[in-house]
Amino acid sequence: MDFFTAIWQSIVLGTVQGLTEFLPVSSSGHLALLHRILGADFGGNTLFFDIMLHVGTLVAVVAVLWRDILDLFKKPFKTLLILIVATIPAGIVGLLFNGWIEEITNGQYGVIILSCCFAFTAVLLLVTEHIAKKRQQAQPFGWKHGISMGLMQAVALFPGISRSGSTICAGVLSGADRKSVAHFSFLMSIPVILGSALVSGLDIVKEPELVTSIGASGFVGIAVGVVFAAVSGFFAVKFMLRIIEKANYKWFSLYLALLAVTCISLYAAGVIA
Repeated sequence: MDFFTAIWQSIVLGTVQGLTEFLPVSSSGHLALLHRILGADFGGNTLFFDIMLHVGTLVAVVAVLWRDILDLFKKPFKTLLILIVATIPAGIVGLLFNGWIEEITNGQYGVIILSCCFAFTAVLLLVTEHIAKKRQQAQPFGWKHGISMGLMQAVALFPGISRSGSTICAGVLSGADRKSVAHFSFLMSIPVILGSALVSGLDIVKEPELVTSIGASGFVGIAVGVVFAAVSGFFAVKFMLRIIEKANYKWFSLYLALLAVTCISLYAAGVIA
C-alpha cells in the first residue's frame, strides 16, 4: 500500500468509525463494508487496524464522559459492579467465537450476513422508539437493565448489529430511563475496546509479523485513522446523548434498512463480493 492511499483510506475509515461507533448503525458493519469497497487491507491485518480505530473512539468516550468514569469509583460502587457484570457476556462470546464470527463475515456470504444484521438493527430501533414513546414512566437504572444491555452487547459482536444501538434498545426496552441508558451504553464500550486491544497486543507478541507486514505507510495511516476516529467520535457522543433522550431512532432505522437493501443489491450485481 502506497503512502497516499494509506492516508486517504485511513481518513475515510477513521471518520466513519468515530461516527458509527456511537450512532446506532454499527461501526464494525460499516468498516467491514468499506474494507470490501476500498480494498483496504493494511498488510492483510484489517483486524488490528480496526481495533486501533476503536482505541481512537475510546479517547472520545473518555473526553466526554470523564466525570461519569470518575463516579464509577465512588462508594457504593454499584454502577461499576453492574458494568463489570455487563461486560462478561461479550467477553465470553468474544473469546470463544470471535474467530468464527470474523471467518463467516469475511467469507463468501459475508455481505448477506452483514445485510441481515443491518436489517435486524433497523427493526430493533424502530420497535424501541415505538415502545419508548408510549411508556409513561421509566425506572431508575439498576441490575436488570445493565444485564439486559450486557447480553445484547454480546449479540452485537456480529458486524452490522450496532453495539450502541442494541445496548441502548435493551436498556430502554427493559424499562430504564433513557439518559442513564445512554451514559451506561457508552461506558460499556470502554472495557470492550480495552479487552480487544489487549487480545490484539497478545497476538502481536506471539506473531510479530502481523504488524511488520503493515509497513511504514500503513502505520502512518493507522495513526491518522486513530486521530480522525477520536475527533469524529467526540462529536458523535455529544450528538447521541441528545438524540437518545428524545427516543428518535426512526431515521437511523430507515438508513439501516436502505443500507441492507443496497448491500444485497451491490452483491447481486457483483459490485462487491
